Amino acid sequence: MTFTINPRVLRLIRTISVFGCFALAFVPAVAQEDGQESKVQVTGSIQSDILIPQADAKIGAEDYSEFALTNTFGEVNLTSKYIDAGARVEYLDHPLPGFEPDYKGWGLPYIYVKGKFKNVELTAGNFYEQFGSGFILRTYEERSLGIDNSLLGGRLVYKPFNWATVKVLGGKQRRYWHDGGPFEGLNDSWLAGADVELNVEQWFKRMREGNTYLTLGASFVNKHEGDQEMIVSYDGTKRLNFPENVQAFDVRARLQTGNWNILAEYARKTQDPGQDNDYTYRKGYVAMLSASYSKRGMSLLLQAKRSDNMAFRSQRTLPTMTENSSYINHLPAFTMEHTYALAARYPYATQPDGEWAYQGELAYNFKRHSPLGGKYGTKVKVNFSYVHSIAKNLRSMDGIAPGINGYVPGTDGYGSAFFKWGDSRYYQDFNVQLEKKLTKAFKLNLMYMNQFYNKTIVEGHGGMLHSNIYVAEGKYQFNNKFTLRAEAQYLDMTSGQNNEEGDCDCVFGLLELSVLPYLMFTVSDEYSIGDEIHYYNGSVTFAKGAHRLQVGYARTRAGMNCSGGVCRWVPATKGVTMSYNFNF
Repeated sequence: MTFTINPRVLRLIRTISVFGCFALAFVPAVAQEDGQESKVQVTGSIQSDILIPQADAKIGAEDYSEFALTNTFGEVNLTSKYIDAGARVEYLDHPLPGFEPDYKGWGLPYIYVKGKFKNVELTAGNFYEQFGSGFILRTYEERSLGIDNSLLGGRLVYKPFNWATVKVLGGKQRRYWHDGGPFEGLNDSWLAGADVELNVEQWFKRMREGNTYLTLGASFVNKHEGDQEMIVSYDGTKRLNFPENVQAFDVRARLQTGNWNILAEYARKTQDPGQDNDYTYRKGYVAMLSASYSKRGMSLLLQAKRSDNMAFRSQRTLPTMTENSSYINHLPAFTMEHTYALAARYPYATQPDGEWAYQGELAYNFKRHSPLGGKYGTKVKVNFSYVHSIAKNLRSMDGIAPGINGYVPGTDGYGSAFFKWGDSRYYQDFNVQLEKKLTKAFKLNLMYMNQFYNKTIVEGHGGMLHSNIYVAEGKYQFNNKFTLRAEAQYLDMTSGQNNEEGDCDCVFGLLELSVLPYLMFTVSDEYSIGDEIHYYNGSVTFAKGAHRLQVGYARTRAGMNCSGGVCRWVPATKGVTMSYNFNF
């Protein structure tokens, strides 16, 4: 008799076996330290988000063949004096709506062992790293966006002096499950990099005594990717030659003195033709200047950034340009991340093709018993951000058609003067927030926001949207057990209304009752006035100790979900939602 094992069952057996062997091998390795039993601390978490979908033609929610969709993660970490180790299991065989097709899969994508001794730290396996602000290297995990671009390889962190830190790393970058195996799903290119940071104040006693700190940093990253065959001319005679090595450099300086914190950073990238820039050979640059001032009751932030052709990926050609995978670097958006539903409806996504971005923010606390502070004081915050294009002089070449961005493959794409502005406004946001405690039990938050959102730039269609958004939030604490929070929001779309895409006036209301110590009840509804659609949501949350369970029923509109200038398109959904989190 012949028995056949299902491939999915076989992969599960492989994953559990590797996970178990890893844990069993680790414990004896740290069982003895200096002749005594070491203290091994075990931590971990389980996260499972589930949707039981329902079709809804009115909002465009699809009818899925699966009964339930889920993104589920299990993680365990072991730490000791000399050795750390960890692993993560993922089950995404039926992923939630909106995650790229390659996100589908399951197995053991993340496993590492880290050795620590005095001033040396060595990691083998998967790891995350960021150099400076991330302009040339930032690997991280953001599950809400479907991002996990960890490196599989090795990293050395060495601190030869108390004023110096050196990092050296190398490996391959994860790209979901596109090869299908529990240890596969890696891009072909190899990445290598190094970073040095110096704490200059350690050299001068007077700087430390004067509360002045200066950090200097420099980074280098090399991407090694093989050549590929690509003909770009009409007659089939011109072939592109791709550089096998692309280098990126970063230098930065951070000065902290008194109440001031100033950061200046500059990065550049050598020729890196790829799908993001129509396979052109222009070099990439990004420069940033950020200054903040903070004292009791007041804070000020001013930022400016110019980026030009700084999409840096570990794979030059992608199945789809909308995916977030394969990015080696990160460019912050320099726009405020809103938490209110209507204020966050049109978030901005950084355009690595090139942009000027500015942000300023002033926060001030009016003291208690002052004319504007009243009995309990008043907090006011004003934020302004503005992003626009850089000026470009396009290049041309006979016999070759422009790419999707309008640049001619095989050329340097365009020329661009550093301080010359482009004609397009990408995003503008002016908002004022006020926090006021009116009585001992009642607190009121108000916000006004004026926003310009270039939907064509961010999403590829839709034109410029201009809106005014008004928000009122109140929280009333009945006693130590019951607290009621309410929100009322209104979005006035002054221009750019398109009912077919849902870009129109809408209102939003929310009620949230907290019953300490375990329960929270939430109901909300967003009503789109133009197309007369309700997007309702009701949920119950139970939290006790390390456990948190939320069960709800929701109708969710399609839109962009963003964090730090990185966005993912979320399709419309309807159905029962469940979320479980456990930390140990």
